[in-house]
Amino acid sequence: MTAEQGDFFTEPPGHEATRSLLDSLLSQSRRYHASADYKALLDFIVRLRNFAPFNAMLLELQKPGLGYAASESDWWTRFGRKPKYKARPLLILLPFGPVGLVYDVMDTEGLNLPSDVSFFPAQGPILETDIQRYQQKIEKREIQWIDFDAGDRSAGEIKQLVPPLGGGPGLYQIAVNKNHKPPTRFATIAHELAHLFLGHLGPDKALGVPARRSLTHAQRELEAESVAYIVCSRKGVATKSEVYLENFVKERTTVDDLDVYQVTRAAGQIESLLGIAPRSLFERPRAQGQT
Repeated sequence: MTAEQGDFFTEPPGHEATRSLLDSLLSQSRRYHASADYKALLDFIVRLRNFAPFNAMLLELQKPGLGYAASESDWWTRFGRKPKYKARPLLILLPFGPVGLVYDVMDTEGLNLPSDVSFFPAQGPILETDIQRYQQKIEKREIQWIDFDAGDRSAGEIKQLVPPLGGGPGLYQIAVNKNHKPPTRFATIAHELAHLFLGHLGPDKALGVPARRSLTHAQRELEAESVAYIVCSRKGVATKSEVYLENFVKERTTVDDLDVYQVTRAAGQIESLLGIAPRSLFERPRAQGQT
């Protein structure tokens, strides 16, 4: 083995402490025991190319769903942005030195970033007070609401806690990333409720939900995104759904994977639940001989 080859395989100083820290973090975290979660972690490390792999893992462990991070000086010099007041910094390990501090993109403010920087960009006339009102309406329908703290790449999820029993409704839980702006949270609400009303979580007669759990993951996501596109567009909220659906149409010449009836039906149910259904006035036809 040459000296050059030997240097290549030499462990860096402090590697034993680094390995110990990594083992401790992973053993204490229950998020990566499933193979799918572990694969997602590896994919995240691949995406975050501006950090060393170990630091990328540290960032994901500290703030799951993080989209992009940089130091305070980098945010200012490269993007014209700065950390928000009392923003929580994230720790990384510096080579041959102490720890460094970086900030998630969602914890900064300043000049506007390109729209493709945000993983779930959305714009529209949705205010914080609207989200609060939607939360109240959702919770009245046996759907628990949870605000969670995560990075930009994590928007939300919905799951069934208790299946329907005795003709009554089941119990569900919707989780929404509290760090996203109101329009993005509205799009998340529409997408996650779509999974419920499309029957992806199972049937619920009390809520008028059909039994449609046999769909593939791709079919479920396509249907839910289609519902979100309808609900958001009718509310004046622009999202990435349009691009997603356009790509689907380009790749396929039919909509065999899509149940249009269930999509439109679910969109109407969500509008009714949130109290945003159109209230049109229809004139009744006059009875014969009536003036």
